[in-house]
Amino acid sequence: MDLILVAVISLGAVGLIAAIILYVASKKFAVYEDPRNAQVAEVLPQANCGGCGFPGCAGFAEACVKAGSLEGKMCPVGGQETMDKIAAILGLQAEASEPKVAVVRCNGSCENRPRIVKYDGARSCKVAHATCAGETACAFGCLGCGDCVASCKFDAIHMNPETGLPEVDEAKCTACGACAKACPRVIIEIRPKGKNNRRVYVSCVNKDKGPVAMKACKVSCIACGKCVKECSFEAITVANNIAYIDPTKCRLCRKCETVCPKNAIVSVNFPPRKPKVETPETPASETQKAE
Repeated sequence: MDLILVAVISLGAVGLIAAIILYVASKKFAVYEDPRNAQVAEVLPQANCGGCGFPGCAGFAEACVKAGSLEGKMCPVGGQETMDKIAAILGLQAEASEPKVAVVRCNGSCENRPRIVKYDGARSCKVAHATCAGETACAFGCLGCGDCVASCKFDAIHMNPETGLPEVDEAKCTACGACAKACPRVIIEIRPKGKNNRRVYVSCVNKDKGPVAMKACKVSCIACGKCVKECSFEAITVANNIAYIDPTKCRLCRKCETVCPKNAIVSVNFPPRKPKVETPETPASETQKAE
């Protein structure tokens, strides 16, 4: 009987000592978490797409609380409405940001960029890019394996079977940037949607010199510089044999599009151009009679 009592007392003492140690350790090594982290995370869409630049919505919420400012921070999925809610919780001001959308900067369809070989490897753009130049003569254009489609969590991008190129659904795109990160050839860019959802951009990333680029694709940019000379707003630059239109400077006049000899510049969501009305010339005989 005494042995049992001693055993019970010993176990109780050991448990008590362990409890005291755990209590002291929990107080000493406790990590304080701001309750606002959970409040901010609750209003986020929980897409965990990484488009904000942080590891998931929890990481973004913690960053907003710690920084004490929302400058330079944006949830691409929730948009301005979500940022306004976060600002209200933290007592901060959310700067209005321009909506953005993913843009595929390659117009090398099957018609414009004929296949010269057949790729019979793994259906992965990363694998194809690492092992070969692709099925066409262009070593910069879309590989057509659909890594961007697989990376999109919002069903906003699909491969067009006729052109072999990815197409973005503006209504579903959240500009999270997952497709851009998945593309090994960096042909997808996150650009501002623009006024009335209108955009003008160079749909080519081929950095080869003009003659080589022309052989690879009918609509490749040849860096001729005509668009640069035509632009009155200094929105276009040419570097590494490729033209680029700065969306912050572009005024959507579309003059660059009309002078591009290769049709490498495309415009989106614009009304159709009005046909030019040619004025008939007055015959020379009538002019002489009038005189």
